[in-house]
Amino acid sequence: MSFITGVTRGGEQYTPAFVMAINQSHCIGCGRCFKVCPRDVFDLVERDEVEGLADLALDGDDDESYGDDGFSDDTAMVMSLKNALDCIGCGSCSRICPKKCFTHEPQPL
Repeated sequence: MSFITGVTRGGEQYTPAFVMAINQSHCIGCGRCFKVCPRDVFDLVERDEVEGLADLALDGDDDESYGDDGFSDDTAMVMSLKNALDCIGCGSCSRICPKKCFTHEPQPL
């Protein structure tokens, strides 16, 4: 199987690894990946809009519950894939992510 390849200015071939998924249960919504992405791939959404993340909250002593990241589940944001097909496979998002939330894979031709 052959994968999509690119060529650098120096003529070297490389195989880009495109973003396939974000582990939103680990995402702290810092926005670093959004800032470094040269394309319109990501979108910051409220945690309660993401199915299944409310179940990960830890019960606290008060009415408001907090997740493992220390953010309130009522107000915390997480990153989502807005347009994964616009990814160019540069890997900037993965390199900047403090929680290593991204999964990348090369894609077949």
